[in-house]
Amino acid sequence: MTDGPIANTPLVRSPADIPTPLYHQVHLVLRERIEQGYYGQKGTLPAEMELAREFDVSRITVARAINDLAQQGLVERRRGAGTRIVNRELASTVPANIDGLLENLFDMGVRTRAQVLEFGFVLPPSDAQQELQVGSSELVQRAVRVRSYNGEPFSYLVSFVPGHIGRNFTEEDMNSGSLMGLLEKNGIRIGSAQQAFSASLADPKIAQALGVQVGTPLLAIARTVFDTAGKPVEFIRILYRTDRYQYRMTMERNKKGAMRSRPAATVGEGKDGDDSSR
Repeated sequence: MTDGPIANTPLVRSPADIPTPLYHQVHLVLRERIEQGYYGQKGTLPAEMELAREFDVSRITVARAINDLAQQGLVERRRGAGTRIVNRELASTVPANIDGLLENLFDMGVRTRAQVLEFGFVLPPSDAQQELQVGSSELVQRAVRVRSYNGEPFSYLVSFVPGHIGRNFTEEDMNSGSLMGLLEKNGIRIGSAQQAFSASLADPKIAQALGVQVGTPLLAIARTVFDTAGKPVEFIRILYRTDRYQYRMTMERNKKGAMRSRPAATVGEGKDGDDSSR
C-alpha cells in the first residue's frame, strides 16, 4: 500500500537549477521509496520500462539508478525475477522523556510558520498502517507541510492521523499551528511518544521544498504519538535541514539511579531558538 506517487512532479532537468544527473535523481527517489516501505519490505521494483515512463527518462538512466541501489545493498537483481527489495532489520528505538518534547512542540507553533503543500484522506502506507494500528482499507488524514523560521524553510513533514480524528480539523487549521496543538484542542490528551532518528538524502521534490540541492544530507525523524490511554493518534515523518536545525538531549540519573533524558531542539540562524518542528 502506498500514499501516492512520491515522484509526482517532473525531475529537475536544468543544470542551472540543480546540477544533479537524472540517474542520481531517480536513484534518490527510489531509495526514499524503499526506506519508507513504498514497495513493501519484501516487494519488487516496477520494471525498468515502467519506471522510465513514470520519470520520463531513458531505460538506461533507470538501469544506472537501480545499479546504484544494488551496490548499496538496497535491492537484489535476479535474471527473470525482477529487482527484489532487500529486507533490512531496523535498530530498536531509544525511549525519551516526553516532558521537554511537549513543551517544544507547543512553543514551535508560535515561533515557526507552516505551509501545507498537500492535504487529504488516503489509504495508509505500510509504516503508517503499522504505527497507527489501522486497517489497510481504513482512510487516514495525510498532510505534507514545510515549516519555516524567519522565512527560511527548515523541515519537511508528512503526517498521518486516524480518519476519525483527522476529520475534526481542516487544511486551514494545519496552516495555523502545530498538529500537537490541534490534537489537544480536540480533546486528545497526549501521553507519550516514540521516535527514531536516521539520515536521509533530499530527493528532487524535497530539495525544491527546502531550498537545498538534490542529495543534500538531512536529519530524519519518524515519530508516533500516543494519547494517555496508549492509543496512537499521529504518525509523522520529518526531514530537517541540518544547517538550520539541531536536536540535543540531556541525560541524567533519577533518584533510583536510572537514566532519563530531556530533549531539546534549536532552529534558525545560528540555531538560536527552541523547537521540535511539528
